[in-house]
Amino acid sequence: MKVQRIQAIENLIHEKGSASLDDLCEQFNVSKNTIRRDIAKLLQKNTIKKVYGGVVSIYNNPEEIRPFENRDTENHAEKQLIGKAAADFIEENDLIFIDSGTTTSCLAAALPTDKEITIITNSLDVINFASEMDNVKLIVIGSTFKQSTKSFVGVENWGFFEKYNITKAFMAATALSTTHGVMNSDILEYEIKRHMMEKATEKFLLVDHTKVDKSALLTYGELAEFDWLVTSEEMADGCLGYCEDVGVLVRLV
Repeated sequence: MKVQRIQAIENLIHEKGSASLDDLCEQFNVSKNTIRRDIAKLLQKNTIKKVYGGVVSIYNNPEEIRPFENRDTENHAEKQLIGKAAADFIEENDLIFIDSGTTTSCLAAALPTDKEITIITNSLDVINFASEMDNVKLIVIGSTFKQSTKSFVGVENWGFFEKYNITKAFMAATALSTTHGVMNSDILEYEIKRHMMEKATEKFLLVDHTKVDKSALLTYGELAEFDWLVTSEEMADGCLGYCEDVGVLVRLV
């Protein structure tokens, strides 16, 4: 499927740091015109840039302006593994909320293609991935686009969403602390996060290890409110021990 190929191309560019168009054609067994169209899609995400004869990852070029302002983009591989592990929890006919964030975007890239699911989201990246999947029904939340987080914020009619029984919510965070809980930095995103936390039957927190013991403006939930923490083996032992104490299950990648 096209969306999976584009994600695989992006992953390869970030892994190697750069790639020529000829190499990409050979690797993915497609024409140069197809590769050019795929690259054009990736250029819209501002995670790669064109150079003579190919493309390079901006994650290997620190002078470039990076997407998702004030987010850590050095742990891309870790976030991909977290996203793939979270995707394993998605079941047939699930109605899921996918939060905006760099790690939840990696979940979108790993969505199953063999299960009929409905997605509610305010993330532009999730919308872009899900809109090309035949097995996904997509519901977009938020009326105003926020460039810095590539998300939609502002909900004028919450009553519309009250009728939905959300089976799973996959949440992101700017910071995580056993003392101050699960945090974000924007009041408009806070509102969406709190509503979805209240509606979802199961709640999954997707964070890389760099978010722990940090602080942000707003606490949208306590760690104990979550059913699962999906993170990496590098996560601080204190956080993992706290999860065990409060009954939060942990999936390590």
